[in-house]
Amino acid sequence: MKTVNLSEVSIRELNQALHDQKAQCTEETWTVLEPKGQHNIACGLDQTLSVDIHGHAGYYCAGMNQKANVTIHGNAGQGVAENMMSGVVRVKGDASQSAGATAHGGLLVVEGNAGARCGISMKGVDIVVKGDVGHMSCFMGQAGNLVVCGDAGDALGDSLYEVKIYVKGSVKSLGADCIEKEMRSEHLAELTDLLKRAGIDEDPTQFKRYGSARGLYNFKVDNASAY
Repeated sequence: MKTVNLSEVSIRELNQALHDQKAQCTEETWTVLEPKGQHNIACGLDQTLSVDIHGHAGYYCAGMNQKANVTIHGNAGQGVAENMMSGVVRVKGDASQSAGATAHGGLLVVEGNAGARCGISMKGVDIVVKGDVGHMSCFMGQAGNLVVCGDAGDALGDSLYEVKIYVKGSVKSLGADCIEKEMRSEHLAELTDLLKRAGIDEDPTQFKRYGSARGLYNFKVDNASAY
């Protein structure tokens, strides 16, 4: 196991050492100490590494992740796991706004709450939030799944495409073209699998499903005010 203390080395040095593992993987398990809210920790990884960050992380932690398993033992700032392609990113605390933004694949788990615009423009990632999510979550979500075990704020799923949203708690309001949909057996099976992968013990039958009404796919003048 490789241990890196960010009070002794720079973020650039840490990230370069992690990136070097793509060419020749000499160390699969990494522990990062004293992150102190610094930005861009463990970004752009492209190897099956396990990275444990002990403390709070700043903006864009684990952004552009591929293959790696990154765990933040604290809170994460804006854009955690932004543009992730694969792998797993887990936040043990809360995540700020835009968690999982534009992410194409992989699994993002937030064990606390997530702020505004969680999953904005998500393109295939699975996001599971144990707590609440803020307003405009899943705005323009294109593909993937968003699971919220708590409550959702205003304008959930505004202008979304084919993302499936599962919420156990209350929804303050739905965004444009987002509606509640029937929870069929295949959705219960999918949700059960997502919760299992996230390591979260919840009853899938207590969730409601939301998705696109597909009314904004093509421009209609009668819907102009909703665009």
